[in-house]
Amino acid sequence: MNPFPTITTRRLILRQFTLDDAPTVQRLAGAPKIAAGTFIPHPYEGGMAEQWITRQQADYKEGKLINFAVVLAAEQSLIGSVGITLRPVHRNGQLGYWIGVPYWGQGYCTEAAHAVLQFGFDQLDLQRIWAPHFKRNPASGRVMQKIGMQYEGCRRRHYLHRGQFEDAVLYGILCHEFDAG
Repeated sequence: MNPFPTITTRRLILRQFTLDDAPTVQRLAGAPKIAAGTFIPHPYEGGMAEQWITRQQADYKEGKLINFAVVLAAEQSLIGSVGITLRPVHRNGQLGYWIGVPYWGQGYCTEAAHAVLQFGFDQLDLQRIWAPHFKRNPASGRVMQKIGMQYEGCRRRHYLHRGQFEDAVLYGILCHEFDAG
């Protein structure tokens, strides 16, 4: 893969994670509300953020994943993560994201996810990007809808999450359906 890209939007900078980000990742990703809607472990123990960042860098080099740190441009504050797990042989990828609880409801996730969709279609030549969310987390589904993804179905009791079976609601978008505007 090429050097890690940086994407700039109206309010955000999407860049590679560094080990300097680990304390902020630890604090934000370690929130119980984040763990409830994702597969991020809870409790999020010391050292986990460093391992996660190191693994992402290796996965990027191997062409498996591109995961961006979401940073508020004005404050240079890390607020979350957005990325695509790549399946190059099929020219598709799975979108994933989390935004720290203090930054919810301000459109940051939608802005970052839209930019990553554009990057995936324009720079990675993907033909399809898809994403699941837990049925009980409709806010994540609203992000997917706002960026133009279409509802594709529900996999009932698809995930075992913290001892409970969860329905996975699926969304997807094809390259020709994406509106970069």
